[in-house]
Amino acid sequence: MPRDHRSVATRTDFSPAPSSKGFIMAIRVALHHKTSYRYDRLVSLAPHEVRLRPAAHARTPILSYSLNILPEAHFLNWQQDPYGNYIARVVFPERTAELSFTVDLVADMTVINPFDFFVEQYAENFPFDYTEQLSFELGAYLKVDEPGPLLLAWVAEARRALAVKPIGIADFLVALNQRLQADIGYLVRMEPGVQLPDDTLALRS
Repeated sequence: MPRDHRSVATRTDFSPAPSSKGFIMAIRVALHHKTSYRYDRLVSLAPHEVRLRPAAHARTPILSYSLNILPEAHFLNWQQDPYGNYIARVVFPERTAELSFTVDLVADMTVINPFDFFVEQYAENFPFDYTEQLSFELGAYLKVDEPGPLLLAWVAEARRALAVKPIGIADFLVALNQRLQADIGYLVRMEPGVQLPDDTLALRS
């Protein structure tokens, strides 16, 4: 049977960095992650898809990144999924008694103003309708795959409470996130798979 071990370590560095407004305090975080498995006999490994690399479109700049894999006898190909996320596809041609993935990266925790964005005039207040072209482009995100009764009831209640009259889109999003935080707690689950929305609402976590 495999024995599973995971470890994560971080190190933070504070140093001045130049900007258009003079020098600001830059925060750089070094992250070390290791997932390892040991087996009591030699085993054949199926191809693995590893998602342990930040996406290129992430707002946090990644200054350095490395992925080290054991066993050393492997073939690695980097791919991207339809959403631009990096996938390391790894093939192991030989049997092994150990499997491990080690990631080291340094991230520049640049200070970001979450409200520094431009809103089209038609979307300044909620509710609003997307343009036909944008609605088409966002189709995958607007589709609800699991519209269970608890999810539909939660959305209806949130709409009644937050959108009784037109409300600024930023104020609406802040209030919606506050409502989510109040209704659903964060819980680390070891079970595989994605929990259905109705299960999350029923468990409140």
